[in-house]
Amino acid sequence: MIRKKKNFSPLQKLEFLNFIVAMALVMVIACSGDSPEEIDPDPVDNPSEPVGNIPATTAPDVTITVPGTKICQLIGDYDKERNIPTQNQTSTRFRLNATDLGVPFQDGTKTWILFGDTWGQVGEDRDAIAYTTDSDPEDGLSLDFVADQYGIYHPVQIDGISQGAFEVPVEGLIVNNKKYVYHTTGYKPPVVMERSVLTRSNNDGGKTFSHLYDLSDNYFINVSIVKVASSEWEALPQTDGEGLIIMGSGKYRESQVYLACQPASDIENKSAIRYFAGLDKNGKPLWNKKESDSLPVFDLDQPGVGELSLSYNSFIKRWILLYNIGSPRGINIRTAKFPWGPWTEPQVIFEPWRDGGYCHFMHTSYENRQCDNVHDAGRQNEWGGEYGPYQFEHFATGDNQSTTIYFTLSTWNPYTVVLMKAGLRLDAN
Repeated sequence: MIRKKKNFSPLQKLEFLNFIVAMALVMVIACSGDSPEEIDPDPVDNPSEPVGNIPATTAPDVTITVPGTKICQLIGDYDKERNIPTQNQTSTRFRLNATDLGVPFQDGTKTWILFGDTWGQVGEDRDAIAYTTDSDPEDGLSLDFVADQYGIYHPVQIDGISQGAFEVPVEGLIVNNKKYVYHTTGYKPPVVMERSVLTRSNNDGGKTFSHLYDLSDNYFINVSIVKVASSEWEALPQTDGEGLIIMGSGKYRESQVYLACQPASDIENKSAIRYFAGLDKNGKPLWNKKESDSLPVFDLDQPGVGELSLSYNSFIKRWILLYNIGSPRGINIRTAKFPWGPWTEPQVIFEPWRDGGYCHFMHTSYENRQCDNVHDAGRQNEWGGEYGPYQFEHFATGDNQSTTIYFTLSTWNPYTVVLMKAGLRLDAN
């Protein structure tokens, strides 16, 4: 039997042709071992950038003339160590009983201070924000808190993120008269701080903020930021205008220390951040687009950094980095002429036994010895601990050979924040 030739419509022919092309593409991908997502359609658009070397460290170039010393207790109504009422009476005035951290940032003649998980009438570990126009920390700081119409502290409110326990503000900035706060979120035990976000004030006196973008879930979860004139630091990728020097740490208290920079005018543009990727063969810093290229500014044998604070001291012309760590135990200080280093080896600017912390304003567990009565109720067998050494860069005093720096310090038990100071002298060499 002779079969008639079947005629296909134009549409059927097109569908058949599409099928043949699709099958050919599948065969090519199968043979290559690549999935469609792994094919880079234009490798030139995503070139790899060079990664250099971690800077070596140098010997310390400052002498600690005055170790970390308590000036006063900033939070609560009563200083149990000194048996005196506190200056700020935060329980009575704002129904704020206890808190930690205390991250300062300058706003003209005003200083804002961001506090962490707060115990008080609001509850739920919500974070408080204070301010002061006091410019002389030698005799303490007079604080007022952002409050509601009843005078009760008003917590920082950010849309779209969780703000419970261990989700705290870590930095603040004023750029072009706008208030920005960096905040951590995503507490999911055993992960303490999952990621950091950038937020912008809604111009209501520091009560509410809008989420702009997620900053990092890798190397910049805790951050400390210093504004600089970019033209004064020729190795920055930005040559003019105001720049942001961003020092960061990643996994909570298990991190190295990392560096990035960003034009201040582009603070709301995450893609404008450039990440320190080490030094090239000529000792110049490399600035890459990808956070995954980040290298530490110094190499820790036992990474253990969480909370940290960066400042530039205009008196002794040094960058000063403070952070808490377990080895060597205490608040560590390093200095450098440039933010990318070389950084000095660490010195301990506050050690809680040596410098009058334990048995004084930090509680020593009663299971060890009974030498103080400063613990919170029911926490007599729980140790205090030092953390969160946040510098008041604009309060530093001194001359070209020496300086006095001021910083907050959290003590865990009692759960409070104290104001500290320390003295440094630039070494002759």
